[in-house]
Amino acid sequence: MAERTRYQEAIIRRYYENHDVIKLQRLSELVGDLFLAQGKSRSRLWQRAETAMRQLKVPADRIQHIVGSDNPSLLATLVKELQAR
Repeated sequence: MAERTRYQEAIIRRYYENHDVIKLQRLSELVGDLFLAQGKSRSRLWQRAETAMRQLKVPADRIQHIVGSDNPSLLATLVKELQAR
């Protein structure tokens, strides 16, 4: 594998510096998608939301409560709380 240029290193560094912001943005997009989804696509979206919440280090019991309720408004409340930090 070839060495990375300084430019490539900077891009990679900025990605990891903003990783939480990127995941939070994706989680907020999933809220809107969940309000509109039905059936199998809804369950796949909940799985992606669960993964994103784990990466944002949300407590496991809260993740289970939100995913188990199948209520996107609870997820929206969590997103608001995380954005307020």
